[in-house]
Amino acid sequence: MPEPEDRIYEASRLRLHYVAWGDETKPPLLLVHGGRDHARSWDFVAARLLDRFAVYAPDLRGHGDSDWAVGGAYELSDHVADLARLVDVINRGPVHLVGHSLGGRLVLDFAAAFPERVRKVVSIEGFGRLDFGASASRRLRRYVEEVREMERRQAHPYPTLEAAAARMREENRHLTPEMVHHLTEHAVRRREDGAYVWKFDNYVRLTSPAWNADDAKALWQGIRAPVLLVGGAESWLMRLAGREALAGAVPGARALVFEGAGHWVHHDQFEGFVAAVREFLID
Repeated sequence: MPEPEDRIYEASRLRLHYVAWGDETKPPLLLVHGGRDHARSWDFVAARLLDRFAVYAPDLRGHGDSDWAVGGAYELSDHVADLARLVDVINRGPVHLVGHSLGGRLVLDFAAAFPERVRKVVSIEGFGRLDFGASASRRLRRYVEEVREMERRQAHPYPTLEAAAARMREENRHLTPEMVHHLTEHAVRRREDGAYVWKFDNYVRLTSPAWNADDAKALWQGIRAPVLLVGGAESWLMRLAGREALAGAVPGARALVFEGAGHWVHHDQFEGFVAAVREFLID
């Protein structure tokens, strides 16, 4: 597996980390990870796309080797602004975008806000936990309760890397042993006391009260790029009320659901996913 180059860029006074693979004369492709994940979770996918693309993957703010935001500023709009800055830094013209979970939502939002900067979009399980019918007051009250919970929460320490890997395996039984080891190795840092903790800031768990399903549907009407929506038949998102309405709000989108896959489709059905994405992205 090719090793990427580590790079840093600045956005909103934060030092943000990203990795780059391949020949940068080829069309640019950005891979955007989900919540509590990291850029190196894309290594397996990136390796299979380097023949056609220069591939870039950011660590979102609060994740991986990027800075944490003071005060927990992890709104969707903050992440979209960071992504826009990265596209500026790469400076390669319109980009192809692939995102998973939170990243899947971000690439849709970015494509809607900046349609002239996007060629094609793949959104994997990118609809999130948007509430249908929840009032603004209910969303705000729940957000405040979540903030209070985050203030009390501490990072969970694991005595060994193997213990952290066991937690990774517990989260997704579809992962191969190679994937478990690789994903865990890049997802943790070792503290001075020798324990391992996940790299992400716990505040990234917060769900913004300012965004709802109606906002998302209205926003996505601005998307002009071809879009492929990817889901896993075993994912909790398949049971999300209103999922079809959200999918239908993306103009002209194609939908593809993989059997034998949960939320992490690009890991769970790797070969089928890569084949489908290559067919979609390559003109």
